[in-house]
Amino acid sequence: MTWRTALEDPVFLTFFWILSGLLVGGGVLLFVIRLATGKKLDHACRSYVGWLIMVPIFLGAVFLGRTTTMALFLLLALMGFKEFARGTGLYRDWWMTGVVYLGIVTVATCCWMDEPEFHRKGWLGMFLALPAFAIALIITVPILLDRTKGQLQLMALASIGFIYIGWMFGHLSFLANSPNAYGYVMYLVLAVQVN
Repeated sequence: MTWRTALEDPVFLTFFWILSGLLVGGGVLLFVIRLATGKKLDHACRSYVGWLIMVPIFLGAVFLGRTTTMALFLLLALMGFKEFARGTGLYRDWWMTGVVYLGIVTVATCCWMDEPEFHRKGWLGMFLALPAFAIALIITVPILLDRTKGQLQLMALASIGFIYIGWMFGHLSFLANSPNAYGYVMYLVLAVQVN
């Protein structure tokens, strides 16, 4: 994935035109509905403005290549976990939160590195083993800090946060290593958003 291959790749160009058409069509549709009904449609307009920001950022990251796509997914995973940690109260425990942040960054690093044995992009073996290592480290934190009260809930929240947010966004990053990366990444993101 590079910006040169993006300009020549029919899958990227197709998704680019589909997304651009949906943005333009959605704007025109909102304008027509607003004129026809006379309603302000504030919520729909705010959502549309959000899409006007998100779609170019996503397309730009994918256009610029593998590393920027992975950096975008890493940033989204870190931001998503931060919101999860704040919403669940996990954010008050900096040790657990720090271990999960470390795990998320390690997942992104495994996606970005070359596999030493097979000389291919992405270190698949380490990527697949990381949940066991991260959860083992999460379980070790209360032992090292000699804390017992309320730790089961914190360990469970940290484990869920790592698996459901960090490791799952890591799968999107790992797809950027595929020979068909444009098709996989763009289809998956578009299908999720359409649903």
